[in-house]
Amino acid sequence: MNTLYITGAGVSAASGIPTFRGEDGFWTIGSKNYTPMEMATRAMYENNPREFLAWYYHRFATYRHHGPNEVHHWLSDKNLITQNIDGLDGKAGNTDFIAIHGRLDQMTLFHHQGDDVMAFNAPWDNVNEDNLHNSLLEVFNINNESPKLNESFKPYVLLFDEYYTELYRISEAQQRMLDADKIVFIGTSFSVNITQMALDIARSQGTPIEVVDPDPTHVFHPNVTYHKMTALEYVQQQG
Repeated sequence: MNTLYITGAGVSAASGIPTFRGEDGFWTIGSKNYTPMEMATRAMYENNPREFLAWYYHRFATYRHHGPNEVHHWLSDKNLITQNIDGLDGKAGNTDFIAIHGRLDQMTLFHHQGDDVMAFNAPWDNVNEDNLHNSLLEVFNINNESPKLNESFKPYVLLFDEYYTELYRISEAQQRMLDADKIVFIGTSFSVNITQMALDIARSQGTPIEVVDPDPTHVFHPNVTYHKMTALEYVQQQG
């Protein structure tokens, strides 16, 4: 059976990375002046890269040395699309997973959305935390307080006011959904576009789905099985 796994922040909780919408989640913690939903935007990166990069560094890059947990290792040989940018599936050995929202450990040239660019390793270890704001601007090649197209760099992450492009392997992700005999959602709140896309395809194809979550979101689908448990409990049950 060709089972497609689609994972969210709940999968990385056992690695010590906060889920996005829990009490300690990334989207409940903002900067001094902006909410997370305002911070995680292309507009903020373009207009206030100093604040954007500092927020991104504190909220994401500080977790870059965390390691994969048992769930990531179980998923290491699976057909996988993850919403997580932590890169832990790669650290666990999955060589063909789709990081549909980007990768914390990578960055790209700052480009018009849809342009053909490559992602490459982000030099986070070159950041000087004693002079954080200026150091981040230097690392991302930003002068005069605003990034320049095709000169500056941008974290390889899909922001709220951006859309899925081939940089994020969106066509391949859709094809994997179409080809799947079953789709298993693990640790996701169904609050992002990619899960809605998968649900729409599953409904149109008649593909059975499973939802793994301690407090699962009810989804409209004629053939759904709920597993009211953590991701870790689920993979231990699967063996």
